[in-house]
Order: sequence, then structure tokens, then C-alpha cells
Amino acid sequence: MSDIPWLTLGVALPALGALAVALVPRAAAGLAKRVALGVSLGTLALMAAMAANFSTAAAGELQFTEVYPWIPRFGISYAVGVDGIALLLVLMSVVLVPLVILAAWNECDDAEDGGKGYFGLILLLEAMMVGVFAATDVFLFYVFFEAMLIPVYFMIGRYGRGAERRRAAITFLLYSLAGGLLMLVAVIGVYVYGGTFLWSDLAGGALAQVDPSTARWLFLGFFIAFAIKAPMWPLHSWLPTAASSSRPGTAVLLVGVLDKVGTYGMLRYCLELFPGAATWFVWPAVALSLVSIVYGAVLAIGQSDMMRLIAFTSVSHFGFITLGIFAMTTQGQSGAALYMVNHGFATGALFLIVGFLIARQGSAAIADYQGVQKVAPVLAGTFLLAGLAGLALPGLAPFVSEFLVFVGTYAFNPVPAVIAAAGVVLAALYILWMYQRTMTGPVPERLSGLPDLNVREVGAIAPLAALIVVLGVYPQPLLDAAEPAVERTMLQLDAVDPAPAVDGSGPVAGGGKEPGE
Repeated sequence: MSDIPWLTLGVALPALGALAVALVPRAAAGLAKRVALGVSLGTLALMAAMAANFSTAAAGELQFTEVYPWIPRFGISYAVGVDGIALLLVLMSVVLVPLVILAAWNECDDAEDGGKGYFGLILLLEAMMVGVFAATDVFLFYVFFEAMLIPVYFMIGRYGRGAERRRAAITFLLYSLAGGLLMLVAVIGVYVYGGTFLWSDLAGGALAQVDPSTARWLFLGFFIAFAIKAPMWPLHSWLPTAASSSRPGTAVLLVGVLDKVGTYGMLRYCLELFPGAATWFVWPAVALSLVSIVYGAVLAIGQSDMMRLIAFTSVSHFGFITLGIFAMTTQGQSGAALYMVNHGFATGALFLIVGFLIARQGSAAIADYQGVQKVAPVLAGTFLLAGLAGLALPGLAPFVSEFLVFVGTYAFNPVPAVIAAAGVVLAALYILWMYQRTMTGPVPERLSGLPDLNVREVGAIAPLAALIVVLGVYPQPLLDAAEPAVERTMLQLDAVDPAPAVDGSGPVAGGGKEPGE
């Protein structure tokens, strides 16, 4: 089974599926949807089979590796492989795609081609999402990183919602291209100073002789590109407009998966390739994370559009992820890795449910809804579950992630942990207030006939609801996959978790070694 090129097949199958959808006649849009759903389910089955062969005992090492010369003259290879964290993100991606296709079944029926192109773009994007998390050649990673912009641009600009969709698509593209240009310069610098593009060689010491000043510039090139993608304050402003101008299915993939490329890149490339520069940048990164947490939450409270509100909540949530990454503790980074997965499921569920409301009333405005729980109790119940997951209620998946981030951050320094706690309070405010305004109260006459979720919609949201509950009660499989990879990162950083404070003669808080000590 180890000889099977799992990851190459995981990229090729949805890419070929996108081609098959493109070849379906325009008049047969229904067939295109069925092909897209079938291919996405096939990809999910393929990646699940791969995961069944993954060794958690060696989750800190790259598995299912494939390395083939691509452009040998310049040292560029087609190299793929996954450790525990990359595996989790690949699985999250392939789980979300068929659910998005099912939820968006009638989303683009009003498009000129009946939505055929939209579903083809989803499959093309899936191929690139698997590729970007699996790439172990820095140049190949950059190619996937930039190529993802193409399907997303058309999914927003051509198939989006509202008059601003083209402007939102262009803004998204310009921000991403600017970050990609900085990253390209850094990628070239990595090759010049490291002599290779292979991540395993670079993380293994090929960049060890780079002087600290140069390493910091290379680090910043990657960091800024990833901060734009994440998105991190103050480079976040493209996200709310892009999310509110997108179809809900697009927003799920944009915020639930694509933005994770930024935080994954920080963990995989910024920290492991440039450990000295990452240690030097810890406090600026922590400060930016704290601003993102509070700023995103405060802005979410004031939103009147549910799509924009969820987008701003994600700015806040990504602040927690980057805070955990740069806390430089095992608990913080493990929490960040879990947060990436759990946020994808919880936020994906919220966007899909808002999409069901938009499909019924044609509006994402909070003021256009009231008393929905009385006429559509299943819809309101799933909305509440997803919302409670968004505020990290104990017993639901994001709670474990957020708790680990807090523990790791407090061990690093109590002050950032206390400031970040404001984000938890604000999250309860913006989530519960949105639910109260839309789902409770008297039912206006215009909503008296609002239908509840149908079988297809329940089929799309039920797996996410189940994952939110199951992973909240039993997160150990995710931790088993993520922790060995985090331990490798900590070793690369030469960082040791601070010793816990103990009364009497025991060690005191902060007694552990500092990174590089």
C-alpha cells in the first residue's frame, strides 16, 4: 500500500474531475453537478484510505513522500508528503468540498451556464488545496499557493453575489499577488542561500549558515505573504468584502480552507526554516495576534450583514491561531494546529446555514430575519450549534483548541493570555446577539412560510454538526496526529516549554529555557 502515490492521486483526481465537468454540455448542468459530487466523494474516500495507512507513531515525519525531478537544472522537484498537521488539513479540505457541493446544489442556477463552471472551479480548487498542504518543495508550494488564486477569483467575480463582487475579486487578487510577490523573492533567496528547494533539506540545516539579518528578511517575505492569506490585522481588509460578495459555498472554502494556508505556512515555513528569525519576531507577532483577536471581535459586533459578521469573527479566530503558533510552546502550537481544523468545520457550518437563509429570502441582512426558530426549528438549531462552536463552548470542537492556545500562551507570558480572553467575551456577545436578532422573537408575516431544512440541506450540515460534537468530546485523534509534528517544530526552534509554577521549593513559572538558550 505504501507504493501507492496517494497524494498525487489526491491532486490528479479532482483536477481531472474539473476537466470532465468542463466537457459536460452547458445544457446538462445537472449532470455537471452529479459528476462534481461524485468526484469529490471519490477524493474523500481516497484520502481517507491514505489516512488509514498513516502511522501516528511517526506523525512528526513526512509520510507518503514522492520526489521526482521537475526542473533539475534549477533544483526544482515535484516533492510531496504529509506529516500529522498537513494530513489533518488535507482531510479537512476533502471533507468540506463534497458538503459545499451538496449545499450549493441550486446556488448558481441563475448563472448563464447553470452553475456548471462553478462546480468545475470547486474541483480545481480542491486539487490545489491538497497540493499546497502536501508540497514539500518550496517552489512547488509557491506554485500551488499562487495557482489557488485563479479559481477563487472566478468563483467570486463571476459567480458571486451583489454588485461589488467584481471589485471584491480584484481586491482579493491584488492583495494575494502582492503577498505572493514578496514570497517569490523570499523563495529565490532561500534557494540562493540554501542551494535547494526541498523543505526537508532546508529545515535540516541547509540554511544554518545564513547570517541573522538575511534570515530575518527572508522570514518577513514569507510571513507577510502568509499574514495576508491568513488574514491578519492590518492585512485583513480584503476578507470581509470578499466573503460578503461570495456565494456561501465559496466563503466556506475561502475562510475554512484557503486562509489556513497562511497559518500553516507560518508553522511549517516561517518557524522551521528560520527558527532564529522567528524567535526574534515573537513579540511583534504576538502583538499583531492580540490586535486581530480584539479588533475582529469588535468589528463583528457592529455588522448588519451575516456574511461580513462571520468574516470578521474569522479575523479574530485567526488571531488565536497565530497567537498559539508564536507562543513557542507545545500546548500553544498544538492548539493552533487543532484550531485550524476545528475552525474550518465550525465556520463552514455557519456559512452554509447562512447560505440556506439567503436561498430562502435572498438576503444576508440580519434585519431581514426574526423568529426563524418558530417556523424552521432544525435550521435554527443547527445555527445555534454552529454559533456556540464559534464561541468555543465547552464540549464542542473549538473549545479544546482555544483552551490549549490559552494554556500555551499563559505559560509563555500571562499578559497576552489575559488580553486574548477579551476575545472570548466578545465572541459570546456577537454570536448570541446575532442568534437573538435572527432566530428569536415574533415571526413577521413575510417569514411565516419559511421552509425548514430539506433532506439535501440536512445531508450537507449534519456531518459538520457531528464532527463539531464528536471532536469536542474526543479530540485525541487530532492531537495524536498534530503533537509529534509540533514537537519537531519545537526541537527545530530549540525551545523548551516553561516549567509550571509550583509552591515551595519546586520550579517557578518561566523556569524553562528560552528559545535558543
